[in-house]
Amino acid sequence: MIDWLAEPFTQPFMQRALLASLMVGLLCSVVGCYVVLRGMAFLGDALAHGILPGIAVAYLLDGSLVVGALVAALVVALGVGVLSRQGTVREDTAIGILFSAALSLGVVLISSIRSYAVDLNHILFGDVLSVGASDLWLTAGLGLVVLLAVLFMYRALMVYSFDPVFASTLGVRTELLRMTLLVLLALTIVVSLRTVGVGLVAAMLVTPAATAYLLVRRLAPMMLVAAGVGLASSLIGLYVSYYANVSSGAAIVLTATVLFFGVFLFSPRHGLVRRLTSGGKS
Repeated sequence: MIDWLAEPFTQPFMQRALLASLMVGLLCSVVGCYVVLRGMAFLGDALAHGILPGIAVAYLLDGSLVVGALVAALVVALGVGVLSRQGTVREDTAIGILFSAALSLGVVLISSIRSYAVDLNHILFGDVLSVGASDLWLTAGLGLVVLLAVLFMYRALMVYSFDPVFASTLGVRTELLRMTLLVLLALTIVVSLRTVGVGLVAAMLVTPAATAYLLVRRLAPMMLVAAGVGLASSLIGLYVSYYANVSSGAAIVLTATVLFFGVFLFSPRHGLVRRLTSGGKS
């Protein structure tokens, strides 16, 4: 049994994959709590796909794909914030406009690259097994920046997440917090690219946090539970990927989804099975 557990991580590339997956699982889970509380799942998905133009431009210029993705994510995030500021345009409308525009521009640029199907496949679907030492340092650096920002602004973000109107009456600069949250979300998505890719990063932002929300309601415990789910999903997903020879990013996301449905069905407080057996009473 011990040999079975240890075998995947005897290889250096699997050790790097484990570190990257755990860092991304932790980061996505913590930031994902704000995504779930603020109902920003659509925005997370839009930002993930909105980075495609930046990736394509960076590829065409033979530059860093991560830098291109980061610039594009920040442009889309801040664009949503500016367009929807003070209710000029509804936030979901601004997201829809910029998401569609960025995705279309990305498709146009990528379609001009003859070898895009091969060269950009790891961006679309993740390739954690090819993570190098420089990728680990970048993930750790950006992840630390995001986590320190969350820690530093924890109380303000907590009030804003649960009740923006009340936060405003307390003198909290809600517009600044909103923009900051958008930037943190953009950074988290860029950090997650190599691990789960554009197509799956929204799931890692939402699923562990949604699982935690079924179990606890206070923000700090929710973050801890979500982090546990994210870390467990990353570890179990890598085992599934290694022994079943399937995509690592997809295996991690599917593991998180299985954990979510397990909690949804069998949670002692809010599980569906408990509600059905108790006649619908909570």
